[in-house]
Amino acid sequence: MVNSNPAHGKSNAKIILIGEHAVVYGQPAIALPLTTVNVKVTVEDAETESTINSSYFTGKLADFPVSGIKHLINYLIDKNEIENPLRITIKSDLPAERGMGSSAAVAVALIRAFYTYLGKPLTKTRLLNLANISEKDTHKNPSGLDAATCASEQPIWMVRNQELKTFPIKTHGYLVIADSGIKGKTSQAIAVVKERLMHNPDETQKLISDLGQLAFNAKDALASDDIEKLGEIFNAAQAILRQLGVSCAQLDDLIALSLKNGSLGSKLTGGGKGGCFICLTKSIGDASGLSQALLDAGATQTWIEPLLKEAVHE
Repeated sequence: MVNSNPAHGKSNAKIILIGEHAVVYGQPAIALPLTTVNVKVTVEDAETESTINSSYFTGKLADFPVSGIKHLINYLIDKNEIENPLRITIKSDLPAERGMGSSAAVAVALIRAFYTYLGKPLTKTRLLNLANISEKDTHKNPSGLDAATCASEQPIWMVRNQELKTFPIKTHGYLVIADSGIKGKTSQAIAVVKERLMHNPDETQKLISDLGQLAFNAKDALASDDIEKLGEIFNAAQAILRQLGVSCAQLDDLIALSLKNGSLGSKLTGGGKGGCFICLTKSIGDASGLSQALLDAGATQTWIEPLLKEAVHE
């Protein structure tokens, strides 16, 4: 039964905690939902024609320029035989092209809002299958990690085409996620690793395998509340990512500064060549101080996320 009242859907951002690039070559990765960074979607009846209202586009659904999301909306309308026009409002805290899963987060929140509007139950499997409609348009060959993490409240452990599962963590501490202010260049970074693998296969494969081992080590550290060990793992991963050629001077400078301002370990997150990086701290006070230092040094935005979701801001 269609809901005549406004229907709401919500999702969160995600970051790759560890394993970016290596996951393409069969190694594990860990992704973390950022439950403090959200997308909220409202679906309600409209009077004359279907419209979208968002920070990047306001107007007719027919003119919406984001093809993947437009495809998903039209699929949901057609599949569920919705005949009346809709007003769709998208409010997002996520910056685009920063490796935080913005396209997947919008898709997940949209689907949840539509199913609330329709009064239909929504299984996790159905949600992720529907999100894949727009993710295929956006990323061509998505791993499913973005959508799974944006729909979750727990970390995700993934080995491509083998495992995709949540796992609990016990580590107390806080992440500072910082935006370098430079758009990430994922395609370029992937090409750099691919070319390095062609020209220097033995050394590059060892670096990729070492990143995979660090993902296993990080999972163990998260399960045993060993924040110092996790910080060491972050630093080791960043050193490898730099060797692979997917960092950049601005990221390296900001990461070096973070380590002088209270971070236990820092690394880029996502594709690299810009985008965001993450820093590990013991307390909210350390995180707040580090956040300000990074903003003063040129980071354009920061977010603070507790590793344990029940952690309070002491």
